Amino acid sequence: MNQQQRERMGSGRGFIAALDQSGGSTPKALRLYGIDESAWSTEEQMFDLVHRMRTRIMTSPSFTSEHVLAAILFERTMDSTVESVPTARFLWERKGIVPILKVDKGLVDEADGVRLMKPIPALDELLDRAVACGVFGTKMRSVIAGCNEAGIRAIAAQQFRIAQQILAKGLVPIIEPEADIHAADREASERILHDELRAGLDELPEGRQVMFKLSIPVEDDLYADFIADPRVLRVVALSGGYTRQEACERLARNRGMIASFSRALTEGLSVNDTPEEFDAKLGASIEQIAAASAT
Repeated sequence: MNQQQRERMGSGRGFIAALDQSGGSTPKALRLYGIDESAWSTEEQMFDLVHRMRTRIMTSPSFTSEHVLAAILFERTMDSTVESVPTARFLWERKGIVPILKVDKGLVDEADGVRLMKPIPALDELLDRAVACGVFGTKMRSVIAGCNEAGIRAIAAQQFRIAQQILAKGLVPIIEPEADIHAADREASERILHDELRAGLDELPEGRQVMFKLSIPVEDDLYADFIADPRVLRVVALSGGYTRQEACERLARNRGMIASFSRALTEGLSVNDTPEEFDAKLGASIEQIAAASAT
């Protein structure tokens, strides 16, 4: 493990940029950016377009280590280059930003109020490639749609089981059991999730650390004990469908929790922006999210 990256992730000021839209979410991300589905006819062309968008973000003068601690990458992004440099190396060596890899392959259909992750074939090989590329950690997402104790227990168990496999490779896993912000019983499900995550931490081998990426909780500071726990390197928040303004307002009420925003980070950016307009918009977004993460 790169200890400089670990120190930055553990105590640095700023937030994590989530640039990891995958196959299912890429069309929406491109549409919000001003590129509709008529612009591509193959998956390869679609991913080329989103890589251009991500490259524009990563190479922007506004995208610096002053406020951006790390960036989460889609597998294809890790395998691509930015300015002829492998993406993870570009982020760390050119920008001082820690590279993290999304490893999940999407979700199965809902059962017991949750959507578990699909199997991740050849995960060991993917993790070995990530280590060779200079990646620091991983991210994997599942979703809690409603308050079902058995389902939430299953989601936490799956996340920690795969986290153990990731830890064995010397990488730090981000455990992301997203709670649907539209669920009427979300506050109750978040309390159950808190307790299941606590139980998972108690099973971690001595000296191991994980990160949590969680929906901004209904109850402010619900995860304060995780933020103080030496077994948790960082607790970060997803925007979960909130506007950037609302996500930042809610995040600022949770002390020590930092952002890991995707759609909220790129909100308002357009393929038709001039370089000056794009950099100004992205810079304003980064400043706002960094300020909310500093509370």
